[in-house]
Amino acid sequence: MSIEEKMESLSELKIKGLVVGPIHVAPADEAANLRFEEISSEAGNLEQFKSLVQAAHKKGIFVVLDLTPNYRGSSGPWFSNISVTNVAERLKSALVFWLNDGGVDGVQLSGIERVASVVPSLWTDIRTIVQNKTDERPEKRVLIGVTDRSSAEDVSKLLSSSGVDLLVSRVLLSGDIDATEHAQSIQRLYSSHNQTKLAWSLGGRAEGHLASLVSPALVKLHQLLLLTLPGTPVINYGDEIGLMDEDNQFPKMLWDSDEELNGTLQEERDHRLSCRDLFRRLSELRAKERSLLFGDFVVLFNSSSSLAYLRVWDQSERYVAAFNWAEEAILLQLSDAALPRQALVAVSTNSSVLPTDSSVDLTNLRLGPGQAALLKFPYTG
Repeated sequence: MSIEEKMESLSELKIKGLVVGPIHVAPADEAANLRFEEISSEAGNLEQFKSLVQAAHKKGIFVVLDLTPNYRGSSGPWFSNISVTNVAERLKSALVFWLNDGGVDGVQLSGIERVASVVPSLWTDIRTIVQNKTDERPEKRVLIGVTDRSSAEDVSKLLSSSGVDLLVSRVLLSGDIDATEHAQSIQRLYSSHNQTKLAWSLGGRAEGHLASLVSPALVKLHQLLLLTLPGTPVINYGDEIGLMDEDNQFPKMLWDSDEELNGTLQEERDHRLSCRDLFRRLSELRAKERSLLFGDFVVLFNSSSSLAYLRVWDQSERYVAAFNWAEEAILLQLSDAALPRQALVAVSTNSSVLPTDSSVDLTNLRLGPGQAALLKFPYTG
């Protein structure tokens, strides 16, 4: 597939932003040989990168470049504490280069707590270069931070102190799946910050792909979770089709293909297409439904293995998202002053059990093992 065809595929999924890289030259743990403005040979060249940016912009997709300095090394994303000052200083000129000459719409950096605490004045400079509008760049650029912190309290503090536009964390990856902890973490962050600052992620460069983290059977459930929470879902490439990690955490992306397959390969392709279809339907709903875009978030029920919450905005259609992580079926009895008795199925991870537009009783909602559903009901005054 050409770059243009790939951007068309992303546009069909209502993808709004694309994080690329890191692609700069950065020999592992060698700060002296770091070259922010030079693209690593295996990643291509500057003209190819500019073509990608241009193709993305034509489809209304923003491009964010990951400039994490020591992305190949093991001594931390900013090398050692001794190196942080020098590396952060060199990053400043690179930011100007990529924002102006490279045409990117923002920058992503991992380990922001290190640079923000060791050299706060340089961190302020970095934020100013990326976030401040100028005559040459009147449009807003985004600064995304990535942290390996997983407690909601720590993430909340870093989000407040760092000044990033979005902070990608491990909040939803903290240990074994516990829906009660998920609900508490989400609620804490939601109540402490404007949801435009919240980012939700499951997987990434360090963690790997969603299907390998939660099992292929639970990919759709977690797609529904990420795409209905208040804030911005951050999706690893290939998670929309349930791509599995192989020898490493960077398997080759599998784009749509019309080729005929047999047996197991056909089953795998059917699963990929089924995951993509669910992702597309959720993404389309999120793009047009105000309750999902920026509506209030209210937890209706949670236990160690199940969760249900309400998304509601003004007089727009309301949505209830319900999840069952357990290996057995559960019965949810959802009752609240804001809820009617009946709702319609908008999206389900198992459409043979809960078909689209079928009616369900919220006080007697049955979810099978590993099943999730997005339900809707109208504003009635």
